[in-house]
Amino acid sequence: MCVNYLTIPKQTLLSHFEAAPPDEDWPVEVWQDYQAPILVAGDMARQAIVANYGFLPQRKLPKGTRYSTMNARAETIGELKSYRGAWRSSQLCLVPMLGFFEPCYESGKAVRHQITLASDEPFAVAGVWRSWEEENGLLSYSFTQITINADEHPLMKRMHKPNDEKRGLVIIPEHDYDAWLDCKNPELARAFLKHLPAEQMQMTEKQIQRKLPATGHLFEVDH
Repeated sequence: MCVNYLTIPKQTLLSHFEAAPPDEDWPVEVWQDYQAPILVAGDMARQAIVANYGFLPQRKLPKGTRYSTMNARAETIGELKSYRGAWRSSQLCLVPMLGFFEPCYESGKAVRHQITLASDEPFAVAGVWRSWEEENGLLSYSFTQITINADEHPLMKRMHKPNDEKRGLVIIPEHDYDAWLDCKNPELARAFLKHLPAEQMQMTEKQIQRKLPATGHLFEVDH
């Protein structure tokens, strides 16, 4: 699963995604519980907001528990307690990025690879979002990315451990951005959940340039 990706700079939100950048800043590379920009449907145009990467922020969970909610499986997103409210309410979002990272085991060990478009252009993946009411009365936001089975995808099936199910993010084509964001029927939204053709993507071996964040052990759970 993708648990780490490269965000886009503020100017790219405006120039490529046609959304006014929010005032908040965000890091170049994000992991669970980092802040990152997402795009949601606004009244007149796409709206960019800064949200927590992970649908259930750690600070909202009971002490001593930790769940990985950076990725939601398309097969169960409408049933699991964590995501079903946002999915059934069509709280759809786009997660803009320059590339995401996955491990490839073809050498016999995990080798980090960056997945980008073959064109090297920014892109956006499908997600759902929600809001949280804070103690000060203001709202905060969080999001998760949607994944689909990738056992037959020529590129994404090369990622992850040999015996693991292969999964991939849903890259939404640029011409479908608004159709995805404006979709109000969860069943119709499923028509967007498909892979980008492998010839439009590329993978490059990338070494980790810094120490990984000390996030502790993460549990992928149905809850």
